[in-house]
Amino acid sequence: MKTLLLVDGSSYLYRAYHALPDLRSHQNKPTGAIHGVLNMLRRLHKDFHADYSACVFDAKGKTFRDEIYSEYKAHRPPMPADLAAQIEPLHACIEAMGWPILIVDEVEADDVIGTLAKRAVVENKRCVISTGDKDMTQLVDAHVTLVNTMSNEVLDEEKVYAKFGVKPERMLDYLMLVGDSADNIPGVDKVGPKTAVKWLSQYGSLDNLVAHADEIKGVVGENLRKATGWFETARKLVAIKCDVELPLTIADLAPKPQDTQRLAALYEELSMKTALQELRQQNDAASAETRGDGVQDMQNSSAVDYQTILTEAQLAEWIDRLNKASLVSIDTETTSLNPMQAQLVGISFCIESLHAAYLPLKHDYIDAPQQLQLDIVLEKLKSWLESPYKFKLGQNLKYDKHVFANHGICLNGIVHDTLLQSYVLESHKPHNMDSLAQRHLDIKTISYDEVTGKGANRITFDQVPIESATVYAAEDADVTLRLHQFLYPKIQADSRQDHIYRNIEIPAMAVLFEMERHGVLLDQVLLQQQSRELNEKLNDLEQQAFSITGQSFNLNSPKQIQEILFNQLKLPVIKKTPKGVPSTNEEVLQKLALDYPLPKILLDYRMLAKLKSTYTDKLPQMINADSGRIHTNYAQAVAVTGRLASSDPNLQNIPVRTAEGRRIREAFIAPQGHKIVSADYSQIELRIMAHISQDKGLLKAFAAGEDIHSATASEIFALPQSEIDQEKRRYAKVINFGLIYGMSEFGLATQLGIERSAARAYMDRYFTRYPGVADYMHRSRESAKASGYVETVLGRRLWLPDIANANAGRRQGTERAAINAPMQGTAADIIKLAMIAVHQWLDGANLQSKLIMQVHDELVLEVPDSEVETVRSKLPEYMGDVINLDVPLLVEVGVGKNWEQAH
Repeated sequence: MKTLLLVDGSSYLYRAYHALPDLRSHQNKPTGAIHGVLNMLRRLHKDFHADYSACVFDAKGKTFRDEIYSEYKAHRPPMPADLAAQIEPLHACIEAMGWPILIVDEVEADDVIGTLAKRAVVENKRCVISTGDKDMTQLVDAHVTLVNTMSNEVLDEEKVYAKFGVKPERMLDYLMLVGDSADNIPGVDKVGPKTAVKWLSQYGSLDNLVAHADEIKGVVGENLRKATGWFETARKLVAIKCDVELPLTIADLAPKPQDTQRLAALYEELSMKTALQELRQQNDAASAETRGDGVQDMQNSSAVDYQTILTEAQLAEWIDRLNKASLVSIDTETTSLNPMQAQLVGISFCIESLHAAYLPLKHDYIDAPQQLQLDIVLEKLKSWLESPYKFKLGQNLKYDKHVFANHGICLNGIVHDTLLQSYVLESHKPHNMDSLAQRHLDIKTISYDEVTGKGANRITFDQVPIESATVYAAEDADVTLRLHQFLYPKIQADSRQDHIYRNIEIPAMAVLFEMERHGVLLDQVLLQQQSRELNEKLNDLEQQAFSITGQSFNLNSPKQIQEILFNQLKLPVIKKTPKGVPSTNEEVLQKLALDYPLPKILLDYRMLAKLKSTYTDKLPQMINADSGRIHTNYAQAVAVTGRLASSDPNLQNIPVRTAEGRRIREAFIAPQGHKIVSADYSQIELRIMAHISQDKGLLKAFAAGEDIHSATASEIFALPQSEIDQEKRRYAKVINFGLIYGMSEFGLATQLGIERSAARAYMDRYFTRYPGVADYMHRSRESAKASGYVETVLGRRLWLPDIANANAGRRQGTERAAINAPMQGTAADIIKLAMIAVHQWLDGANLQSKLIMQVHDELVLEVPDSEVETVRSKLPEYMGDVINLDVPLLVEVGVGKNWEQAH
């Protein structure tokens, strides 16, 4: 198990300042805190072998806790000037030692550490936190340990209990009871550690204690009851925030090489003679092949053999090797990330680990060496590239297939893709090559930024010197091969994972390439007309809003809306932001819109403005000049559930619940002599629920072809289906779909606009009639807790890293996901199998019809008029036979001149 070492730099900074004498440099600058912190870091480096580490400091300025409670840390004096003067040189020393430094605005070091600690647990890493802060004890568990280098104290789960009298999972409750004088957070008056331990031992938790507060007698009981209204705020102040958005991953915290020269200069400037002497005694001839954490630095390793192909003789030699190889790792360097526009700059190949080559083709800078001519090279490589029997491997080869297609080459023989291998094995983790190399091979690869620069100074790849480009590009091909050698045996070891990878993901990639390449035809004139109409409606809504308020204001400004709604119109505050101000989000406006006109206008305005900016204005700008179509990108390795993600443009989020949203689909048209055909699985997740849960009532209803919502309403309301009206059917529909998403009684009550007791009664009746569903939900939650994942019908693993999260909200959300994920994931598997089956049928039957879109549970095709009846009649058969479930799969097919008509 790898170790993440996190240092609470701010805690040690203050403690070192107060503990050590007033040490000074030869320039009379204070250095005592620097001595103390650096000594502690050197000691930690000796005592712990850390694969990843970071020194975390508080950011300047206020945090979200100051917004919650104005008296938070209000009693603390400003930082002493002598201490403030030591921060900058201290940070410089820490960075020179190779320690990453983390500072995140608006949160404290504790929150950053808490977030990383939880991530470490999810990634099955050991986490050691160096701190003297007792608040950190709430993070301790089987994987997380605290160490205090100033007192030599180590706190694991047992030692936390021995020291405080409560287990780590109850430390938050303990701290809320006793308060935190250091942060000026009050607890319960007159309640100290002994009373807090006594109460928590007796009642188990603070929530249970509050529920029985009437049982606590005397003054201390009165104080407890008075404090109950404070606990919600106290929890927000005391609880370590473990979901901070961080600009990096744990993999990015691999220690960097120590900058000995820089560190020596700093030690001299700070008059740290002992530290300087120790530094000079170290072995300065550290191997260039390893970094400080043992991670291989591939580009400096003498073991690698990376060649540059510049002559025809070298190319001929490599073509011979390619033709003889059983598997070749291939990668392209290009001019653009847009796959439809990218042009080749170079190609890299790897046949054997640590041995790779780069073939530069279009590097164009002063003194660039002569390169082989692009068209001649492609002509010589064409037979190998296009052969389905010359097997290729890559990282996201769908992109490279587009690049070669831009040059008239059809890349065939794709048998492996490390992006998809990672996705099948660990859908919840990053799948980019740099992360994979760090995570699985302990390799720090050269980043794209290192060879091209950043920001305004970034150069295009054709400007990168060929020597640097060779190391970067050849490494990509080499590392991809090594990743395959590591990942694929893991997939092969599990027949179900192997089936998902070889029979779903790899074939689906080829289908998605064809869909992306073909693109979708748009009625640009219609979209422009819709933009004008939407603009008129937006202006009208704006005038309505101005008329209600008696003033003009920016309808896109949350701050102005907040002022008008809550300060001027005095509307009730539904919810507050983390900063303590009234929220104006969509959920709040929807609730207010039930009783007030302005929130309804604002909701309509936001909806129409988004349609205009995201679709009617933007889609015409994304039409490819060469094809006259839009070409979305379907990402396979994004959603944990296996669902595809569409981007540039996103075709899966076009709203269909409003007339304006549906009109946008009218602009997705068929060319002359063609029709759009839509084939949609009906109620697929409910059918999957019936199969997985094996509930007899659901199985029977689907087998009989009954309307499932009417059947459910009949069960819940104890009426024959003939007496079920539309309102009762609507209730049943909300319940059917809500429960498969783990909806609570509160959520159901909100959706239906009824009392929670009534919602609870409906749920109780539902589970009484469908006991198999209740049993499935329980089994799914327990399985997720035990293994950290759930599975689809076909065996795809859907990882749920937050299933044991200490944050109750996130944990409960993950438990709901554990119920729904097997259904969403199975539906994702089914639609991919359907794409593959339909594509193979169209291709094998020599039909001209093309798959052009996949949206949710729907396939959209562009079909010649002469093939419409064939496609319409055959689609339900091919889509319905891709999997054997205990309920039939129903496919609804529509035909029209545009997508909206067909849907």
